[in-house]
Amino acid sequence: MEFRKNIETLLNDFLETRKDLFLIDLKFSAADDITVILDGDNGVSVQDCLDASRAIEFNMDREEHDFSLQVMSAGLSEPLSIPRQYQKNIGREIEVLLNDSSKTEGELIAADEEKVTLILRYRKPKDIGKGKVDVEEEKEIPYTEIKKALVIIKF
Repeated sequence: MEFRKNIETLLNDFLETRKDLFLIDLKFSAADDITVILDGDNGVSVQDCLDASRAIEFNMDREEHDFSLQVMSAGLSEPLSIPRQYQKNIGREIEVLLNDSSKTEGELIAADEEKVTLILRYRKPKDIGKGKVDVEEEKEIPYTEIKKALVIIKF
């Protein structure tokens, strides 16, 4: 248990020196394989991962406790999981799968500690006459209703 606390402390100390980076996940396997997943306000470089890895490895004694360490960035295909990730992606299109299994797609325009706000753009039939009209509406979604949210990648 002390081994895990040491790793957490070293990682938190590193993140204190790098306010632009934040922790997404820290996993320990039964065989002490450690996986650290980071994200950053301006992305995560290979150098950022190396710096985090060194901050941990250089301060641990492998003779005392054998472990493997993998530090990586949260990929684009990974779901958004914390408010700071949503805030980082304001202005991008996201797809949100809700707890009731419905999907919503829109531009992320705001995110706070409780909810996200999307602008939904779609076409709907005119109230009178034939044809369709463009509609733009804001929709607030609390994090408690979100099962999974992904950034839509456009090429």
